[in-house]
Amino acid sequence: MPKAKFNPNSVMRRLAGAGPYILYGSLLAAGALLLTWLDYLRFTRTLSGEFQLFLTAAFFLGLGVWAGARIFAGRREAPAFDGNPDAQRTLGLSAREMDVLTLIADGLSNKEIATRLNVSPNTVKTHVARVLEKLEVSRRTAALARARELGLLP
Repeated sequence: MPKAKFNPNSVMRRLAGAGPYILYGSLLAAGALLLTWLDYLRFTRTLSGEFQLFLTAAFFLGLGVWAGARIFAGRREAPAFDGNPDAQRTLGLSAREMDVLTLIADGLSNKEIATRLNVSPNTVKTHVARVLEKLEVSRRTAALARARELGLLP
């Protein structure tokens, strides 16, 4: 099938013949616009109270969103927990013992701690015994309470 060539003269002839249709379409569009405007006027006159209520509600909604954004934008996140390095040095707690103490606080057993740290359960028992000794307590729960008092745990 041969490709049709664009001919501007033929387009102009077709548009010249379409003059009455363009006029008719324009009049229909203007009539539809007029009817829509009249319907809007009727709507605002019969429902003026509701329209005012809507505008008031929209204003206060926007005001609330703006105020909320201003209020909560000023809040800063709490600084990261540092674990009180001075108390760690004073007690002589090593980094591994702090890891064990943190995992105890997470509620893990010695076997679970050993799995997490890739060490044997006997090594964990040794670390737990040293932590209890350095915190001067005899039970794990007392160690957690003492560590929180000293600021070693959040």
